[in-house]
Amino acid sequence: MRSVVRWLKFNAVGIAGAVVQICFLRMLLRANANYLAATAVAVEAAVLHNFAWHQRYTWADRPCDDLRAVVVRMVRYHLSSGAVSIVGNVLIMRWLSGAAGVSPLVANFVAILVCSVVNYFLGDRFVFAQRRLACLVRT
Repeated sequence: MRSVVRWLKFNAVGIAGAVVQICFLRMLLRANANYLAATAVAVEAAVLHNFAWHQRYTWADRPCDDLRAVVVRMVRYHLSSGAVSIVGNVLIMRWLSGAAGVSPLVANFVAILVCSVVNYFLGDRFVFAQRRLACLVRT
């Protein structure tokens, strides 16, 4: 049951992050930014948003005690979920929007959905894993 609740929390944060991402993307596209560069910036905004909320809400039962441990988690998050999100979104955007002519906003929504499943498992098993794995051990 705990994993179902965590999955629901993950998706709630993800929906909020998708709103952040799409708002950034829309704003950057209106400013005539390149759609791929705009995608990368928008994804990074969502990655930072989602990390903060996952830390405090989705995986709140797996806290880290100090700033250094949180920074380690943030680095892990960027190297895993962040990388999947940025690379996955840019590739999917290039394929759907660049090659297939799909609207960038629609293509971005598809990219978010595709990347979210992978990101949940990376978060649960790597970034926010049990304390001994996710947080630094004090020596």
